[in-house]
Amino acid sequence: MARLIARRSGLAALGLAAALSGWSGAQAQDYPTRAVRVIVPFVPGGTSDIVGRIVGPRMSEDLGQQIVIDNRAGAGGTIGADLAAKAAPDGYTLLLFHVGITYGPALYKSLPYDVAGDFAPISLIGVTPSLLVVNAGVPVHTVGEFLALAKAKPGAINYGSAGIGSSSHLGVALFESLTRIRLTQVPYKGSGAAVAAMMAGEVDCMVETIGSQLGGIKGGQLRALAVSSEQRAPALPELPTMREAGVPDFLYTTWFALWAPAKTPRAILARLNRAVRAAVARSDTRAQLATAGIEPETSTPEQLDTRVRSELARWAKIIPEAGIEPQ
Repeated sequence: MARLIARRSGLAALGLAAALSGWSGAQAQDYPTRAVRVIVPFVPGGTSDIVGRIVGPRMSEDLGQQIVIDNRAGAGGTIGADLAAKAAPDGYTLLLFHVGITYGPALYKSLPYDVAGDFAPISLIGVTPSLLVVNAGVPVHTVGEFLALAKAKPGAINYGSAGIGSSSHLGVALFESLTRIRLTQVPYKGSGAAVAAMMAGEVDCMVETIGSQLGGIKGGQLRALAVSSEQRAPALPELPTMREAGVPDFLYTTWFALWAPAKTPRAILARLNRAVRAAVARSDTRAQLATAGIEPETSTPEQLDTRVRSELARWAKIIPEAGIEPQ
């Protein structure tokens, strides 16, 4: 009798699992049936926010449901990322983050999530280099002049950042390490606020992505000194690379991507991957991304996962070498 009860219990469990699996499959097949929230873990106006607001409406058209951008800034993006990691894995809460998601394990003594394990990769969206930019009142016009001034007055030049652990912080930290200069950080609540402060003359310089600085450069409030990629940027073809400017090892690019919480059904991830690819393939999307200084680039979920794991290993080495202490 005990054996029969156990057998019936086992069959019941299998039946329940099959029913749940069927329900999950049906749910994925119908997806999406309502608006999809995309958490951008930074304040409005930064490059991540710009990417979301360019790509989101095109994804909405493909999915047939609205994409809602939800800015949740703080702690270098970890507050918004934690919200996404703990959201229901049903495809209705996503995370749009940049390469900075891979800094966290080396920057913080503890994180409330596991970068490699708590997120399901969807697709890469685009890649952009950063610029070394000064406000127009700083009396330098080249990287060489900037380094000479910084070495003559250690700590006197200040730089804006989107906060400790942000991409703009790490970019300067790497630059300081390679050139053996010392600058003073002034953290703001997001890159948009930091760029605005630099344009107003509150801070001297930044290392920040192209998109958030083009307006100030073209308006004359900012002066770009060099770009951090191997090749010159199409948006500013006259600007030298760091290699051309005499800092050959400073290669610093920022990529943007989309994730879902771990355990999101594969069918939903595949549907979202198709939507991202379709959105980025559109000529109007590519033109807007290019205007923001972003080179469109998509991927498979597997390719994004490989990139994340490679960057985790890279920054685990770079951050301690730059002398940045865990927060």
